[in-house]
Amino acid sequence: MMTFPSPAEPSPSRWQDQLKDAVRDVGELAALLDLPADAVQAAGGAADFPLLVPRAFVARMKKGDPRDPLLLQVLPTVHEAVDVPGFTADPLAETEFADGGLVRKYRGRSLLVTTGACPVHCRYCFRRSFPYSEQLAARDGFEAAAAALEADGTEEAILSGGDPLSLSDRKLDALLGRLDALPALKRVRIHTRFPVVLPARVDAGLIRVLERHPLVRVIVLHSNHPRELDASVEAALAALRATGVVLLNQAVLLAGVNDDADTLAAHCERLFDCGVLPYYLHLLDPVAGAAHFDVDADRARALHAELLARLPGYLVPRLVREIPGRASKTPIA
Repeated sequence: MMTFPSPAEPSPSRWQDQLKDAVRDVGELAALLDLPADAVQAAGGAADFPLLVPRAFVARMKKGDPRDPLLLQVLPTVHEAVDVPGFTADPLAETEFADGGLVRKYRGRSLLVTTGACPVHCRYCFRRSFPYSEQLAARDGFEAAAAALEADGTEEAILSGGDPLSLSDRKLDALLGRLDALPALKRVRIHTRFPVVLPARVDAGLIRVLERHPLVRVIVLHSNHPRELDASVEAALAALRATGVVLLNQAVLLAGVNDDADTLAAHCERLFDCGVLPYYLHLLDPVAGAAHFDVDADRARALHAELLARLPGYLVPRLVREIPGRASKTPIA
């Protein structure tokens, strides 16, 4: 029978090798996808937020198509350099709510900024300019952050980043073990894009960590398009579900990517096929560099109304916008 090392024992990792081998050069990405020369020339983007995309995700993109919806999410373009009023570096005013790597915006819940690392750089990321060097809960082995959660009587800890699954199994295991000891804590929620863009991350080591910590009750994925969810992702999600977690998905409504009813409906259906419930459909957070992805609220409402007419209610995500200072997400529909 095959045996696996414990999370405390370092070992070569297929997912870490794949992440090291991710595409970081626009020219290489264009060559892999047989993109026309003019598409390459149009590429640009801020130097402080470079291209990063795993080859497993690139493999799902359509060759020769510069408008491929998966490609558009990751390809830097000259549009990012356009200064648009209302689009700022800190669109959710998170720096006002952050302290020691904890972001406290909602009653009873606290978000831990576990890492600044991600497996993919989504061009619409609302934290693309977040001051990770100043706001990381990982300092001193998360001890100060955990002590603050205990003092607050936090009932739900949300692991975010970056992507918390960028942590090694050993570090994730240690963090969850510290959270297990908090008497008031009822749930741990993990927000991650890893199972979608790099499903190899869901390996035996990660599954073992999740099984050791039953407070991990919810994993919130980030997928925006049905073509992101291939057979490898479906298998990874099945392995996560087997640990007993609830899988939810948050999508962002993005112009040119998923702003039509057919795509949104197919995405909801495909999520359910993979054992994931559509949770939120977010209007774009107005982060600087992402205005070209924006879909106005009226069109968003019309698309959401069409989803309600097509799908059973449990497959229709809530259409929301996050407004700084509000006590919860703001429903738009």
